[in-house]
Amino acid sequence: MPDVQNSPEGARAPQPVPTPEPGGNPGSAAGNGESVFRRIATGTPMVSVLSVVLAVVIGGILMAVTNPKVATTAGYFFARPSDMISEVLKPYGALIQGSIFNWQGVDLVAQLYPIAETLTVSTPLIFAGLGVALAFRAGLFNIGAQGQLIFGALFGAYVGFTWHLPFGLHLLLVIVAGIVGGGIWGAIVGFLKARTGAHEVIVTIMFNYIAVFFLLFLLTTAAFQRKGSTNPISPFLDPSAQFPQLLGPQFRLHAGFILAILVTWGVWWLLSRSTVGFEFRAVGANPHAARTAGINVGRSTVLVMAIAGALSGLAGIAQVSGTEKYLSAGVAASIGFDAITVALLGRSTPWGTFFAGLLFGAFRAGGVSMQAVTQTPIDIVLVIQSLIVLFIAAPPLVRAIFGLNPRRRRSAKGSDPGPSTPAPAQSGAAS
Repeated sequence: MPDVQNSPEGARAPQPVPTPEPGGNPGSAAGNGESVFRRIATGTPMVSVLSVVLAVVIGGILMAVTNPKVATTAGYFFARPSDMISEVLKPYGALIQGSIFNWQGVDLVAQLYPIAETLTVSTPLIFAGLGVALAFRAGLFNIGAQGQLIFGALFGAYVGFTWHLPFGLHLLLVIVAGIVGGGIWGAIVGFLKARTGAHEVIVTIMFNYIAVFFLLFLLTTAAFQRKGSTNPISPFLDPSAQFPQLLGPQFRLHAGFILAILVTWGVWWLLSRSTVGFEFRAVGANPHAARTAGINVGRSTVLVMAIAGALSGLAGIAQVSGTEKYLSAGVAASIGFDAITVALLGRSTPWGTFFAGLLFGAFRAGGVSMQAVTQTPIDIVLVIQSLIVLFIAAPPLVRAIFGLNPRRRRSAKGSDPGPSTPAPAQSGAAS
């Protein structure tokens, strides 16, 4: 059979061979050489919004199914449908009332307390979420924010209750100590990853356990345990080591929230305007290409994990210097793990993570009111958060539910027989 491409008689031009993007593999799961992890961590904003909508809708269905009053009002739905609709929407009404504005409050303080509480609870989530998101942008799965938060709180609290310094200087040193504590704990992970190839997921999981039990041990020692108490708690931090209250003693909102805004802007500048941030993004996109371009991948890995740990350490400072005022075994709660969801929902962007932290802070603050007013289990908030993660991790599912599958639209457009041009004659197509 004659060679079509080498035929001298108007042969068809050779088709270019598709090549993957740098660092990708032909036929990879991403289809274009991009890793599945990176696609999930930096998905489109629409997928994030629709994931929240789906999670809220399914959560509402679960609450309706488990609410006996809904079943009762369903018996006479067609006679008075407003009763059933009211019972279905009541939990979310209580959630809004407990997280944004309490329209039944007796005074302005009671009415504004929910939004102030949401901002308070959101502050450590924003810090820890930024730590996870920064690592995501560099191609690292940092699930060690829990341990980094603990070490930041540990360092900061010790400076706060053992040193006695003037206001301003004392708080500054507490913040620096928290940054150093979290940064060291994160940098060790980066060093092990860069020098030995140890997977950061396994290392950070183990480091979380080490941090938790190390904290429990220290809280039983004379250096950390509060005198006269048998509980594993530290002394109160000096007033000079605490964040000032923004709205007075009636609210828990403190200046750590202002710091969270400034740090969010700083992380945005780091990633978008600095050379170091460009190196982080280049390593996250393709470490092999970045190494070929002269970027020190090992140094970037250590540095990005150190900064991520420092950001999570600030979450610990927000707890001990802003909310709790002392160090306890439950200082981290589930903040470090919730930060993973916050970073995913925020698409690993600084400002997206900031607003995702506000949303999750509203869930946590309003969940208490929802349970108190409607007897809806607060665990339903965890179900909604888990559903958000599920949908963010499956963008094709979200697009299919809402009919936003781009591949289907392209195939439908391609099946439209629009104006066509005659195909060029091919000689030598058969022998």
